[in-house]
Amino acid sequence: MNFVTDLAIILIAAGVFTVISKALKQPVILGYIIAGFLVGPHLGLVPISSADAVYQWSEIGIIFLLFALGLEFSFKKLLKVGSSALVTAGVKCIGMFAVGLLVGSLMHWTMMESIFLGGLLSMSSTTIIIKAYDDMGLKGRPHSTLLFGSLVFEDLIAVLLMVLLSTLATSNKFAGVEMLISLAKLGFFLILWFLVGIYLIPLFLKWAHKYLNDEIIVIIAIGLCFLMVALAEVAGFSSALGAFVIGSILAETIEGERIEHSIGSIKDLFGAIFFVSVGMMVDPVIIGQHWLPILILTFVAVLGILVFSTLGALLTGQGLKNSVHIGFSLAQLGEFAFIIAGLGCAMGVMREFIYPVVVAVSVITTFTTPYMIKAADPVSDWLYRILPPKVINILDPKTEDKKDSTAAQNEWKHLLKTYFLRVLLFGVLLLAVILFSKNFLPSFMDKINPQGIGTINSWIVFGITFIIMAPFIYGLTVNSKAELTSASLLIESNRHNKWLIRALVSIKYFLAVVFLIVLLTTTFKNVSIGVFLIAVVIMVLAILLARKSNYKITIIEDQFIANFNEKERIARKLRPVTTSLEDKLAGYNVQLATVEIKPNFAFVGKTLREMPFRHISGVNIVELMRGNQCIRVPRGSEPIYPNDILLAVGTNEQLTSFQNIIAENTPVEENINIPQFEVRIINVNEKSLLCNKTLRESDLRSYGCLVVSILREGKLITNPTPEERIQDGDRVWVAGEKESCDWFDKSIEN
Repeated sequence: MNFVTDLAIILIAAGVFTVISKALKQPVILGYIIAGFLVGPHLGLVPISSADAVYQWSEIGIIFLLFALGLEFSFKKLLKVGSSALVTAGVKCIGMFAVGLLVGSLMHWTMMESIFLGGLLSMSSTTIIIKAYDDMGLKGRPHSTLLFGSLVFEDLIAVLLMVLLSTLATSNKFAGVEMLISLAKLGFFLILWFLVGIYLIPLFLKWAHKYLNDEIIVIIAIGLCFLMVALAEVAGFSSALGAFVIGSILAETIEGERIEHSIGSIKDLFGAIFFVSVGMMVDPVIIGQHWLPILILTFVAVLGILVFSTLGALLTGQGLKNSVHIGFSLAQLGEFAFIIAGLGCAMGVMREFIYPVVVAVSVITTFTTPYMIKAADPVSDWLYRILPPKVINILDPKTEDKKDSTAAQNEWKHLLKTYFLRVLLFGVLLLAVILFSKNFLPSFMDKINPQGIGTINSWIVFGITFIIMAPFIYGLTVNSKAELTSASLLIESNRHNKWLIRALVSIKYFLAVVFLIVLLTTTFKNVSIGVFLIAVVIMVLAILLARKSNYKITIIEDQFIANFNEKERIARKLRPVTTSLEDKLAGYNVQLATVEIKPNFAFVGKTLREMPFRHISGVNIVELMRGNQCIRVPRGSEPIYPNDILLAVGTNEQLTSFQNIIAENTPVEENINIPQFEVRIINVNEKSLLCNKTLRESDLRSYGCLVVSILREGKLITNPTPEERIQDGDRVWVAGEKESCDWFDKSIEN
């Protein structure tokens, strides 16, 4: 029961301090950490008996946090935010990593501690920043797209960094070859999990779609989450990585948003337990002893992240104002900071006092986050005043039309992108089949055929493995339609291009031979020339036969592409206007905003032409949803009614102005005093004014009352007709507002 008591204390403390944080307009995470600090074992205010159990719950909390983060993550979204977000996040992470190494060495920390310090100092909190922007109404600002894109890249970098730091901590030395091997291993498993997941999971969800309700979808999602966590741990990675990967895979399915919504409460529960457990590890004695490192790291984190984030945004051509906003918004440490710190302490490469120090820095910077965001405008205005015009012109370059690449350059880019992506994906699948064969098939064959003569079991293993590999070998060597189209255009434009294209094709065949050699060396202990030649003949014949019946690999490819694009296909079907505009105008400062018209909007009933939208904000209304009716490109004469949903298109500035117009002309709804409603029971006798009168003759509605039921001789008459006559001995239920009923009672008495 001690465990139940501990959990009760944690959740009650989290609930109380969440309310306090909300009242003080602070992030709820700050309330969780403070709650953990107060109920933790170091203060002794509340008896916590099972710290190990709390730690286990916190581990589950990390899994759910990373799983939810993966559901919000999207590989396609990652591609859409472009290189600007990658540069911004990269400059910040690299810069802060170097600063962490320097500061750690100056504070006489060990090299490993300094490396971990550099990693954790480069991490801001996606959760806190997005929540702050939502609360402050800043999501429509021009810099928000780049800011959120940078956070997406930063989360991905954090997950990769956790894997690399774990590898580095295990070897306790910097070995470049080992790090590269670990990185290659990570890339291999990420691609393999993504390919298998995208191919199998959507097929299962589509098959089971009619049976899936919210309860079942939660069970399946959590089951897949813990399955991937187990696979990640078997592969030598952290549980957090497995949770993040399966979340990102599910995010690409048609059930992604439903799963994200369904597990929201579970994520919040375990997230609260995790953050409270973080606060429980804060020792006030250690903070008192190490107050100077806390102040130093707080100053370094805020100033360093501000400078490097601003610099990264400036390098991408975002301009001074937007870059300052991005720098000030990112200037804090997030949950990944103490996750990385906890990882270092758990692996024994960081001293125990560092964890509460990092948590203290994170708490301080979390508290300052809203104020830093608010300070961005005055600071940017101040910089515009003091900086020379020449510097401002450099920092705010004018938009110039970029010269389009030549057609040949574009075709080469398209060809090489398709070529290398195909080689990478099929190469990963072939390597996965070989590894599976090496680790499982020989022992399986020895069990079912222990009396295998000579190399017969090895040949059986080779045959089974090659049959599985054959479609993928064909997929590797064959040219896709996109490759053939680009190659034909390039050869038509310049006949010398055919030699380079042939070289690329030859590399594919060379790689196929390499995979065959790897299969032979892993299957047979001694590969003779005869065995090798037989295997080569088998492979050539198999590929020639596969070329004549290539429908299998085509089906696999088509199914994978269909699964990968299913979510967007359905979105285009349900929201054709929105998706078309987003696709065609991607990369430009053109956005979409959806607004619902409230009943108290000042211009309700007037036409679009009479609205102040167009001539003040400059936006265009491209779609109007009214119940089940959809009006595309509505005319200026179209009236606006309550609960209409408008889809507006414009720049970030225009949409911000549009939303401000809506807000300014929608009065805040005040609390309405709803009159109290009552039901009175009246026993009718011969002296009653109602006796022997019909309901029409009694005219109860003039009193604001209504007869609901009449009980007569044990029979209940509900909703009687106006011609119903009230008799002596009837019991009448009269409903109405309290004041009307009181007046009616007095009238009866009189």
